[in-house]
Amino acid sequence: MKVTLKDGSIKEYSSSMSVIDIAKDISEGLARMACAGEVNGEVVDLRTEIDNDCELNILTANDEKGLAALRHTTSHVLAEAVKRLYPNAKLAIGPSIDTGFYYDFECEPFSREDLDALEKEMKKVIKEGKELTRYTLPRQEAIEFMKGKGEDYKVELIEDLPEDAEISFYSQGEFTDLCAGPHLMSTKNIKAFKLISSSGAYWRGNEKNKMLTRVYGTAFNKKEELAAYLEHLEEIKKRDHNKLGREMELFTTVDVIGQGLPLLMPKGAKIIQTMQRWIEDEEEKRGYVRTKTPLMAKSDLYKISGHWDHYKDGMFVMGDEETDKEVFALRPMTCPFQYYVYKASQKSYRDLPLRYGETSTLFRCEDSGEMHGLTRVRQFTISEGHLIVRPDQMDEEFKGCLDLARYCLRTLGVEEDVTYRLSKWDPNNAEKYIGSAEVWEETQQRIRNVLNELEIPFFEEEGEAAFYGPKVDIQAKNVYGKEDTMITIQWDALLAEQFDMYYVDQNGEKVRPYIIHRTSMGCYERTLAWLIEKYAGMFPTWLCPEQVRVLPISEKYSEYAAKVEAELKANGVLATTDNRAEKIGYKIREARLAKIPYMLVVGQQEEEQGVVSVRSRFLGDEGQKPLANFIDAICKEIRTKEIRKIEVQENKEA
Repeated sequence: MKVTLKDGSIKEYSSSMSVIDIAKDISEGLARMACAGEVNGEVVDLRTEIDNDCELNILTANDEKGLAALRHTTSHVLAEAVKRLYPNAKLAIGPSIDTGFYYDFECEPFSREDLDALEKEMKKVIKEGKELTRYTLPRQEAIEFMKGKGEDYKVELIEDLPEDAEISFYSQGEFTDLCAGPHLMSTKNIKAFKLISSSGAYWRGNEKNKMLTRVYGTAFNKKEELAAYLEHLEEIKKRDHNKLGREMELFTTVDVIGQGLPLLMPKGAKIIQTMQRWIEDEEEKRGYVRTKTPLMAKSDLYKISGHWDHYKDGMFVMGDEETDKEVFALRPMTCPFQYYVYKASQKSYRDLPLRYGETSTLFRCEDSGEMHGLTRVRQFTISEGHLIVRPDQMDEEFKGCLDLARYCLRTLGVEEDVTYRLSKWDPNNAEKYIGSAEVWEETQQRIRNVLNELEIPFFEEEGEAAFYGPKVDIQAKNVYGKEDTMITIQWDALLAEQFDMYYVDQNGEKVRPYIIHRTSMGCYERTLAWLIEKYAGMFPTWLCPEQVRVLPISEKYSEYAAKVEAELKANGVLATTDNRAEKIGYKIREARLAKIPYMLVVGQQEEEQGVVSVRSRFLGDEGQKPLANFIDAICKEIRTKEIRKIEVQENKEA
């Protein structure tokens, strides 16, 4: 047989060979580094026998897929360590992930001290240098084997496998785990690892299932790589909005108020207000008209829209249909309310498109395990809008929604940080959706055409559509790599029928309109969290809740400082004065820690000359400037929403 290697060279063998043996034939050094193989594009175990002509790539930890095999093996080492120290713990799943690996266990939660003890035990397992061996069992034998070990979750996994599935196991000494692989040849090949954290996780991600204990870890081929990654994690923690946002007094949470119900403090509320006014003004420029609709409605409304059947579990419901005359629910969306604004008067084809915008407060009964800071909450506010359009206007209006979203991303400085997802229906679960397959396929293709025409790169994912239409989801990752939807633009050719919406065409006939559900910037709370992490709290000046802090050198210059502050405020600049009886160096450090864009130091010379000494986080000491000149410059920066680059390191400032 002929084996074509990555560099194009060909190896010929007279009989079948395992991937690891071929690696040894190429180079003993390569075999020592090998983590997995890639045969004709498919990742395989090193133990895999090759008996046909193929293309083969030997994967090492320098390859993403090879590193995944190393991390997967490390997760098995973790599982063995847990079983040694906690024999009654039950094993669930332990895959590799982008940042390392995790393993879920049914046991008591682990403290940091517990994780340290597990790390020590893992080092013992690795030092023992056990070889990993792979074998298969018939389905019933595999079930009985895991039942005998009391591993209920493994039994469930086996039972859910297709009848013809190959059921494979990996053993390392006395420890055996159900696994498809691939894995390293020996535990001794694990060079550097760290257990990062422990948290709760529902079995199979379903809140109706048992809460398990999840351990996150990471592994690398070299200790230097691990050290660099851990240093990176420390930097990430500094940007974590849940930590930094509280330190900066942007928001807080209180147990007696409830999980997922953050309190925006004055600074955070000011940022949200600034964004809201910007968005509302921008939408008005683009032809939107504003509505203001109730925060709740009777169940009758949600039954018409279909949300009662498809989304009731995610709603806050007040009342019982069996005992109460009327049942209400807090709104999880605004669309049906705005439909009735449309229906309040008859519309002609000349009236369309109609673009309704609303700053909407919404409520969703998120699972308690999903709550996190500002990114996943139970009450939130979004820049929501619904466009009622003729079918022939749909493509252009959809492009307009994309243009608005991209403008918002560009202005916030995050355009390069997002990906675009075409969220499609799942034809294998058609009962989850309304409408025919033909409508779904047509609308999905039209969205594809729009994205391609605008040359927007995108990927597609089945099962992510809403029950009434496909959509474009604009995705972004937080500092920990978790992806969230920031902006949604949704194509709806179906709900107008549900609500008996129509317009009168040029022939006097009643015609169903199409609807675009969209957000221009998305959820304000989630966007604030995103910006905190993006800028590490050092927001663009136009977004800062405090843009300038005036720093008098001593009490003698407080009067001049007050005049400077008043002049700044008269020009719309958010300014304060630090009149504390502290040394100027201390005041500067405090302002820097508060991440204020500009500090204006004033003393005798500044008062006499009518100037200010400017210090900024962008250039450091910018020297003395006439106050009028400074005001002109900062007002332009705010008006144009400029994002200035930081050109000096703050710790170099005096």
